[in-house]
Amino acid sequence: MAGTPTTTWRNWGRTERAEGITVVRPRDLEELAALLGDGTGRPVRPLASGHSFSGIGTPEDIALDLTAFSGLSGPDDVAVDASRGRVRLGAATPLWQIPRLLAPFGLAMRNLGDIDRQTIAGALATGTHGTGAAFGGLPTQLVGATLVSGDGQVLTVDEDTEPELLPFIRVGLGALGVLTEVTLQCVPAFVLRAEEAMRSLADVDAGWDALFDEPDHAEFHWFPGSGRVVTKTNTRLPGDSLLVPRSRLGRWVGEELLANTVFGGLCEVSRHVPWTVPTINRIATAAMGRGTFTEPSARVFAAPRRVRFREMEYAVPRAAMQEAFGRIRRLADAWPEPIEFPVEVRVAAADDVALSPGSGQDIGYIAVHRHVRRPHERYFAAAERIFADYGGRPHWGKVHGLDADRLGALYPRFGEALAVRDRLDPERRFANPYLRRVLGP
Repeated sequence: MAGTPTTTWRNWGRTERAEGITVVRPRDLEELAALLGDGTGRPVRPLASGHSFSGIGTPEDIALDLTAFSGLSGPDDVAVDASRGRVRLGAATPLWQIPRLLAPFGLAMRNLGDIDRQTIAGALATGTHGTGAAFGGLPTQLVGATLVSGDGQVLTVDEDTEPELLPFIRVGLGALGVLTEVTLQCVPAFVLRAEEAMRSLADVDAGWDALFDEPDHAEFHWFPGSGRVVTKTNTRLPGDSLLVPRSRLGRWVGEELLANTVFGGLCEVSRHVPWTVPTINRIATAAMGRGTFTEPSARVFAAPRRVRFREMEYAVPRAAMQEAFGRIRRLADAWPEPIEFPVEVRVAAADDVALSPGSGQDIGYIAVHRHVRRPHERYFAAAERIFADYGGRPHWGKVHGLDADRLGALYPRFGEALAVRDRLDPERRFANPYLRRVLGP
């Protein structure tokens, strides 16, 4: 299958790049299986949205453009089992398209993250998550998949066919095969009543557990140098509940003008005049709290992110989350260079997915960020040392420095995951430098 030479590939966060790769666009499952079964041993990586900050998706040689594998997988009566709430999708379907595909059937994804530019395959491979004490990450919604292994075999994995592989396929890091189709367990469409408010750090500290346990979904953003945070809480309501949406102008002001245009401009100002950062952070905190509104779930969960940044995110045991955040807060406040991007805090329920950060434990996610034009390495390394004190597990798609030895000590089923990798990709066609670091050769 002929490919298109490409001189340079770069990810969204500008932390990764690849030179001299060849982009191949298989038109169907047969062509993809033939490519992977060609016996050449050439490294292959799916070319998804590039929204990972780590090197998990960085191609070395052949990059697969899987655009042909998107949308509903077949006619409506084949792709959708409305009685069970299950939907079959092409694995390259972008998250932002899925709500539109599900709407005609009165269905929705159970939970989503706050960015929806990823493909569903990329979101699963990296363990992408939203927030909510009773909700796991996106991989917990996967109940079946079709993938092509390193030697071109087409495998179906679900509760009836090779079910023992499901806990590994759900967060596979792209190391086990190329996903072509996924089956998601959906829920009846619902709306969210969102409340966004500015609160003091002292108030959040005093009511920490209630903040995360009482609403269905909760998170907060804290801008270093500020004594206040922006909390976001969402309450799930039936799909036929009365909507109280933001006006088109109000949505544009909140999500585009303030969160992107103004904030991006302020980040540029802070790059040249660092002493303005504390003032800018106080302005940003005040601007983010936007009141209460009720809208369809996907419109509330995700928002556009046009200001480029770098991110490190770790999952720590829920019981240690508040203490860990306190230490991160002190680190950021004392950092020699003012930190212009917020710290984000979320929660998730325990799951049984082998390489999920939530495997076997309720967790709190703490994410640190820096603007794309500011140095992040030393700040992230210092934060990572704090996370390590709590047995923190890194988000696979975000910046971290752990290797296979350290990760093996954090994940009880790590050895089983490596055995599945040996079975499905013994020749390591899906390996790249990142996977060789985190999984071993």
